[in-house]
Amino acid sequence: MNKSKYKILENKQIAKDVYKMLLEGDTSAINKPGQFINIEIEEFYLRRPISVCDYNEKTITIIYKIMGQGTEKMSKLEVGKELDILTGLGNGFDIKTSGDMPLIIGGGVGTPPMYRLCKELIKEGKEPIVILGFNSKDDIFYKEEFEKLGVKVHISTVDGSIGTKGFVTDIMKEIKDFTYFYACGPMVMLKAVCDATNAQGEVSLEERMGCGFGACMGCTIKTKEGYKRVCKQGPVFCKEELIWE
Repeated sequence: MNKSKYKILENKQIAKDVYKMLLEGDTSAINKPGQFINIEIEEFYLRRPISVCDYNEKTITIIYKIMGQGTEKMSKLEVGKELDILTGLGNGFDIKTSGDMPLIIGGGVGTPPMYRLCKELIKEGKEPIVILGFNSKDDIFYKEEFEKLGVKVHISTVDGSIGTKGFVTDIMKEIKDFTYFYACGPMVMLKAVCDATNAQGEVSLEERMGCGFGACMGCTIKTKEGYKRVCKQGPVFCKEELIWE
């Protein structure tokens, strides 16, 4: 874990209530797709945990949705402002378990960490297939960015305004040959994905976090191996570990 100051280089809207922020600073603590950062927002007691979409030696890209007062204030932060951020949090995805043709599933704002995961899998010579689920066409983001990586992208929308009408699981039924799956999104989606296939996989859970590094125990969940902290032992868990309640 690293605590440092990061300068905002970009903060722009890319979909309905969804923003992309580019941050400049030390990225050395980030080493796996699926990790997250924890941002201090002035006037708010708790930091905001946001998954890492992408990173390089100097910058971190995050994508976030306005969900409350904290993220609404984030959307108004101007280029040049410095933020106090904890980086390198969480365990991230294990790309060694993927097999040759893994399935990547992102639901809404669960999509961002799947982008870096996709890049890492391609780098390893894998051929990932991507499913992205949204409520409507106005909510869609990063479809083109995934396609530029050279992967096939399937889109589902609840209202049917674009792509397959329904949910990511409706598209999963048509894809038979994937070797493993990775998923991030709302809890109801993750449970449905796990129930829809006998394949092994990993899911990244969205839990409310207090500290973000395992001290407060506020994001504890019950697993088949006992209680675990989503921010510390997660947010990524193997399908077989989870107890859905």
